[in-house]
Amino acid sequence: MSRIAIFVYGAVSYVIFLAVFLYGIGFIGGFLTPTMLDGVPRRPLGEALAINLALLTAFAIQHSGMARPAFKAWWTRVVPEAAERSTYVLLSSLLLLALYVHWQPMGGVIWNLTKGPSRLAMIGGYLFGWAVLLYATFLIDHFDLFGLKQVWRNLAGAEYRAPQFHTPSLYRVVRHPLYIGWLLIFWCAPRMTVAHLVFAVITTAYILVAIQFEEHDLVTAFGDKYLAYRRQTPMLIPRFWPAKRSADEVGQQSQL
Repeated sequence: MSRIAIFVYGAVSYVIFLAVFLYGIGFIGGFLTPTMLDGVPRRPLGEALAINLALLTAFAIQHSGMARPAFKAWWTRVVPEAAERSTYVLLSSLLLLALYVHWQPMGGVIWNLTKGPSRLAMIGGYLFGWAVLLYATFLIDHFDLFGLKQVWRNLAGAEYRAPQFHTPSLYRVVRHPLYIGWLLIFWCAPRMTVAHLVFAVITTAYILVAIQFEEHDLVTAFGDKYLAYRRQTPMLIPRFWPAKRSADEVGQQSQL
């Protein structure tokens, strides 16, 4: 592929991701989209559940599997290295699109907040989750995360420089603000149906497993620097006060 073709491919992949991202706000929230997480059931419960689990499993395998360094090392023998991230983003977006199209509502209402402060709080939490999610992507380099930086530097003939380890803003109080955003999105539902509950439970379980793989890769990449960060910073529950340091850490600091 030529540099121009790789850049166009990366740009198109990003636009598709952006469209899927915006559609997801309505799909999960239940407004302004033709298909919704909480819709009218069209299939028997067992059949709908099987389809939904298959859709979620396919996304989880692709999204986590293609992010592993070993897969990337093999995959870049097939696709240009500059297009690797864009391909990952494109396939993730297409699987999400398939989920939006083929998701099967399952009926049954767990809770339904129709009015009052509780409903407003749920809606506020849902929108806040999307804001946290988007903000966190920019903290760790949004355009690198979604492949645009790679294809742009390739177009310009510049060497790609991977993001370095740093802990800006939210990352000083919690290790995974991205996932906090997703959890707020999944669980802040004024109307929780059986389908929504299945979606929220499975995706939450996926996040907890994915964090273990992700942190293993981060330790491999950054070593003691990430290990120290992991000791000092909670995984998903923010801490807004300094963590207590061990005697060994205090001793090491005093020798510097």
